[in-house]
Amino acid sequence: MSVEKNLKSRNMMKSFIVMAMLLGSSVASAENKQITSPDGKLVVTVSDMDGRPSYSVSYDNVLFLKPSPLGIIANIGDFSSGMSLEKNVSTNKIDETYELASIKQNKVRYVANEAVFSFTQQGKTIYDVIFRISNNDVAFKYKMYPQGETLSCVVKQEVTGFAFPDGTTTFLCPQSKPMGGFARTSPSYETSYTVDDAAGKNGWGEGYTFPCLFRNGDNGWVLVSETGVNGGYCASRLLGHKEGTYTIGFPQEGEANGNGTVSPGIALPGETPWRTITVGKTLAPIVETTVPFDVVKPLYPAKGEYTYGRGSWSWIIGMDGSTNYKEQLRYIDFSAAMGYQSVLVDALWDKQIGRDKIEELAKYGKDKGVALYLWYNSNGYWNDAPQTPRGMMDNAIARRKEMKWMQSIGIRGIKVDFFGGDKQMTMQLYEDILSDANEYGLLVIFHGCTLPRGWERMYPNFASSEAVLASENLHFSQGSCDNEAFNATLHPFIRNTVGSMDFGGSALNKYYNADNAPRGSRRVTSDVYALATAVLFQSPVQHFALAPNNLTDAPVWAIDFMKEVPTTWGEVRFIDGYPGKYVILARRHGDKWYIAGVNAQKETLKLKVNLPMFSNGEKVRLFSDDKALQGGVKQIEIGKIQELQLAIPCNGGVLITK
Repeated sequence: MSVEKNLKSRNMMKSFIVMAMLLGSSVASAENKQITSPDGKLVVTVSDMDGRPSYSVSYDNVLFLKPSPLGIIANIGDFSSGMSLEKNVSTNKIDETYELASIKQNKVRYVANEAVFSFTQQGKTIYDVIFRISNNDVAFKYKMYPQGETLSCVVKQEVTGFAFPDGTTTFLCPQSKPMGGFARTSPSYETSYTVDDAAGKNGWGEGYTFPCLFRNGDNGWVLVSETGVNGGYCASRLLGHKEGTYTIGFPQEGEANGNGTVSPGIALPGETPWRTITVGKTLAPIVETTVPFDVVKPLYPAKGEYTYGRGSWSWIIGMDGSTNYKEQLRYIDFSAAMGYQSVLVDALWDKQIGRDKIEELAKYGKDKGVALYLWYNSNGYWNDAPQTPRGMMDNAIARRKEMKWMQSIGIRGIKVDFFGGDKQMTMQLYEDILSDANEYGLLVIFHGCTLPRGWERMYPNFASSEAVLASENLHFSQGSCDNEAFNATLHPFIRNTVGSMDFGGSALNKYYNADNAPRGSRRVTSDVYALATAVLFQSPVQHFALAPNNLTDAPVWAIDFMKEVPTTWGEVRFIDGYPGKYVILARRHGDKWYIAGVNAQKETLKLKVNLPMFSNGEKVRLFSDDKALQGGVKQIEIGKIQELQLAIPCNGGVLITK
């Protein structure tokens, strides 16, 4: 029976009609099943049309993903064709709550419908595709079963894809080629985004790094990513194809100097990571999603209570030369004066300070309520990054000995750099570092690294990852400074939606040098912009790009705000914005709201914003810029309609709080 006849038949159920429209083919030759979100708006249709597993996604009767391929090709068989969808579908309702201080919303209730679709080949069950559907999120993964006495396999390819409707535009970060960039350390998720681009491209030939944002015309937005990646699998990317379909791509052969396989091995029964799809008519579900954390569980208990918070670091302003004993003393004093909890001692501390002096610094900091983070090189044998300490974090014996020493002198955490790759062996190294660090009570920050994929919940001592063109590029390049606001209007909608982002920004120096003198890179954004990004960029540990001289050469109102800004949040709300143009978000810490915005457009942004989180007559502080980017703060009163008229110049910002 054709789709046209189905549509004409008044006796057919509406859901069957929608399903047939999505599949666009005869329903007689395929098994078709659906799962819907708790509110009924988000619909996933699963099919085995012509023996090829597929799924499609619609929201509020609008198609967001056309029939898209499912399937796995392994060393034990091709399970992407000749497959049959079983008639019986196991379903389950999920209603869970959890608390997690290190993400954008510290108390989460996850309500979803789960369905398990079983696929067989020649009468044998090969795998289940497990779907979980909440009101704006789809998450799915494969569970593969033993085949006779075969209890392990190598996954050669996932044919999993995402087929977007015609006219979809993209906001994507191209994957770099392996063994390029500084000291052959790429890929490390540090390339520039393309925005409002046509679908069907493939970046620089290597696909795109997660997360990936798509706009379905005026219908809404789709964010695609993955979560739940640990040492039992590789991390993936999206490969673009001309027809507008994007498929899962495994790591590149050349990563890690060619060491390690790109094909993950799994024990059977075994599961893949979750692929996630967030859908919204507006950007609010994209910004506010918690799906990366909803579908994963802690892999081990926290060894103790971990302390997040604010800190300073000398390297972003003073570079390698600042990693000396005297300068670190000065930054400990600076952090103490700011009421900050830590100082990050960056690369070369082992040579330029020495272990005995690090112990002295740790003791000095403890007396002032300031703890230390220590930088480490991750490698090893997979790139040429020369910075030390080197050759410790990749070796279990050396690593645990080093961590025991750090624990004995009161080090709070480590920053591990220069990974460069997504192979299964690299994911195992991340996991090994995290699990060992937990045994010694250490928080972990990663740099030159992959995207965190649910790690805040999976690894209780994981703090944050870079995986973005971060603040160091502002020091290295005036071009990065010129594009600073543009990039800031992307991260809240893309990179920072799925995991904590260690950016290390919010500089108040006019120039990126220790004298704050007119040489080198010049900051073109305003001081209010710097304050706003301290709120816009989410990470439970923030080492800001402030310098001791800012106590006297920065505006008092700016320093005072940077003394109070929190790093952990109870809630986030999207207010307005468009990737690459402007962004305005609200975050809540305790019962106090912070509204922050920045503008990258050439013209001054003028708009009205509704602020229901403030009550009529409530007095708030408004930090804003004039046309010359001269900032200031004034007290205003919220009116009855709880609206404010805002004006944000190019490279400027706005901030509203009590």
